[in-house]
Amino acid sequence: MNVDILKIFVTVVEQKHFSRAAELLNLSQPGVSMHIRNLENEFGTTLIQRSPKHVQVTEAGNILYIHAKQMLSLYDDAKQEINELHNVVTGTLRIGASFTIGEYLLPKILANYANENPHVEVHTLISNTEEVLQSLRSNQIDIGLVEGQVVYADVDVEAFMQDEMKLVVPPNHQLLHIKDINEATLQDQVWVLRESGSGTRAYSDRFIHQHHLKMKRFFTFSSIQSVKEAVAAGLGIAILSDWTVRKELLAQELFHVEVPTEKLIRPFSIVRGKYFIPSKAIQVFLNHVDSFAKKQS
Repeated sequence: MNVDILKIFVTVVEQKHFSRAAELLNLSQPGVSMHIRNLENEFGTTLIQRSPKHVQVTEAGNILYIHAKQMLSLYDDAKQEINELHNVVTGTLRIGASFTIGEYLLPKILANYANENPHVEVHTLISNTEEVLQSLRSNQIDIGLVEGQVVYADVDVEAFMQDEMKLVVPPNHQLLHIKDINEATLQDQVWVLRESGSGTRAYSDRFIHQHHLKMKRFFTFSSIQSVKEAVAAGLGIAILSDWTVRKELLAQELFHVEVPTEKLIRPFSIVRGKYFIPSKAIQVFLNHVDSFAKKQS
């Protein structure tokens, strides 16, 4: 038995699926199945019950999973401490990010981080805020970068920068010809929204509710790009992060409508488990996040 086989076993247990585990590990599904069978032969018992839809971990499998996690953690700690003797940062960084951060900020942060830390293995999950939080709580990622409010008691939240939100409309929209934008002028608009679970959707819902706005109609899309395309095509109006619409505003594909009564701001936050202790690789990444945020202020 070696470390790689334990990693394969742990990944299958956590993903509850052979094909998903194989995809994460960049292995073939038959290869993953073979390693699990070899492990079962070594212990002389069934560790995982197979079915077409998912896998079920046996009692023996659960025992091995608990000890395998501890062994892998000890192995990573030992490897990291030995490398740190030579000032080399190693290990794995499993990071989740909500779409706005993951598509517009994270690539810039990771470019510098990866260049300075070539021996760190980086895995990213880009999804909406709620799915990133669930992945964190189920230990599929180490830390997350999310937008908006977080309400889970078992998650620590630390804001690292402010995000300016912008009300955007298509060219020649009626709101562009109104001098004073207020609750009355924003009534009966068609809104283009992100899906439930998105931090941007939560912010838009809160804005609409706080201003007692009646929507004439609304459309829901599951990506930032599709929201922008829909607004540009004249489908409706939307509230999006400034980070996501800079190019479109410059190209005059979208137009920004000022809301004079308030500044549209939300936090970008780092989230981690309540008792999470970051490895050297993760701490160095967090330092890069902090450095990036300071350059923006």
